[in-house]
Amino acid sequence: MKNESFKKGIKDGIPIGLGYLAVSFTFGMMSVSSGLSIWQAVLISLTNLTSAGQFAGLDIIVAGGSYWEMALTQLVINLRYCLMSFSLSQKMRRDEPWAHRYLVAFGITDEIFGVSASQEGKVSAFYNYGAMCMAIPGWTLGTLLGAISGSLLPDFIMSALGVAIYGMFLAVIIPPAKKNKAVLLVVVAAMAVSTLFAVVPGLNKVSSGFVIIITTLVTAGGAAYLCPVKEDEVHES
Repeated sequence: MKNESFKKGIKDGIPIGLGYLAVSFTFGMMSVSSGLSIWQAVLISLTNLTSAGQFAGLDIIVAGGSYWEMALTQLVINLRYCLMSFSLSQKMRRDEPWAHRYLVAFGITDEIFGVSASQEGKVSAFYNYGAMCMAIPGWTLGTLLGAISGSLLPDFIMSALGVAIYGMFLAVIIPPAKKNKAVLLVVVAAMAVSTLFAVVPGLNKVSSGFVIIITTLVTAGGAAYLCPVKEDEVHES
């Protein structure tokens, strides 16, 4: 069972790792051009696994910001991972050891959460380990390659690499949205709420981190109320 879950996680994690390879390439190039060494950039990617948090953190480092500013920024941007961890913990087996739960929480990203949450029944920690084995090296290796490449690539290629992660995320959410109306409802509602925060005066001044958190709470809460999961489905293994 563990081997099967691990192999399935690796299979599902391959496209995530490839997508991360392209996106983190940009981070590596930006880090070196901003004054960081190659290994500093690689270490950041290896220990953080958060694209938005890393790019925001890089801006603070370059601007000479304080530790408090860095901590608060990362808290706001990455707080959504707490919500994802809470949600995913309900999908894991009840007898899963806490050590496994902590390791899974460390490796949660938007895409890994997406593929884990879309699995039928309970999810083994070894499924996440398989996905992490593809995602973490992809993210770290991409940073290394980008840092080494420096400014060798033209701007239009860098722009293309920067949007790769959005195509990858669409590939994660579209299949389950076709099969489950509740998932489709959440996707459409999240797009609508995000649009409001982008265009409505006053709301468009809310930071991106809080926008993600508010959108998650509103859409997920609404879906839980309108499309509740039956008790026997929750305990189904």
